[in-house]
Amino acid sequence: MKKYLLKMIDGATLTREETHDIMIGITKEAYNECQIAAMLMAIQSRGVTVDEILGFRDGLLETGKYINLEDYNTLDIVGTGGDGKNSFNISTCSCFVVAGAGYKVTKHGNGSSSSVSGASNVLQLHGVKFTDDEKILRKSLDEAGICYFHAPLFAYGMKYVGPTRKGLSIPTCFNLLGPLVNPCHPKNSLHGTANQSQLRLYTSIHQKIGDNYGVITSYDGYDEISLTSGFKITCRNFEKVYTPLEMGLGYVKPDDIYGGDTPEDAMKIFDSVLDGTASQAQRNVIIANAACGIGIIEPNKPIQETVEIARESLESGKALACFKKFLEINS
Repeated sequence: MKKYLLKMIDGATLTREETHDIMIGITKEAYNECQIAAMLMAIQSRGVTVDEILGFRDGLLETGKYINLEDYNTLDIVGTGGDGKNSFNISTCSCFVVAGAGYKVTKHGNGSSSSVSGASNVLQLHGVKFTDDEKILRKSLDEAGICYFHAPLFAYGMKYVGPTRKGLSIPTCFNLLGPLVNPCHPKNSLHGTANQSQLRLYTSIHQKIGDNYGVITSYDGYDEISLTSGFKITCRNFEKVYTPLEMGLGYVKPDDIYGGDTPEDAMKIFDSVLDGTASQAQRNVIIANAACGIGIIEPNKPIQETVEIARESLESGKALACFKKFLEINS
């Protein structure tokens, strides 16, 4: 680690191989907490590079648990977090709408980092028992159209850097790694980022990974399609700016998608969207995110068509049926 720290003090960046080796060293407890903190702060103060993120990702995947679902064409919808907006569980709810439309979803998530309720929080409140059993995950994918990966059960390396990150109490490059280490390496992903620089970083990362991706950010700082502003999406073959009106959906206010003050508040909103009792604004936000997710899998379909596919899944009750089946299998 001393060698790497001296290199960064001289203003150099680390190679993909070097951050891979650092990640392996962290999992072997080869460094003390001060060294890890110094390394994280050196990277954070100048900004992480694409190769540095990829090296950490390589190390996490290598030391974690892989679930082989290559026989499925699956999608993950997940944001980086850290936008400070405390919206309700939009990406998680959207995943059930995508599943209700007949697509396979391998959702990766964790407990809350910056909002009241993360994906794992809202599922746990419904009695979900997290598992790394491939048989159960496949059963859930086959019968409910969706399975869920609770990150700590798969990305083992994260626990070794956890105390240092908690002690620093500021964002580090590890905050950006979560969406990139889905344990089944899904063929398709829709990743939300909190700002334009993260969007550019993630786009470059996906280009090197070579998967089928979409990266989005809302212009007012949400790491998802909030409908409170226009948003930008970059994909393998194009990038485009959309407004809510272009999607056939209206603008909403931040208060319309606020997640509440407790995990239970967020859960009530989540449930109301799926059972049809939520506000039009809340339903439209879910439709928008699900529509863009479907658009990643179906790149030849125009956004207006994928919006209608998502709307039909939600309003027909198919999304709710997927959620109920998911709970039956996973509780």
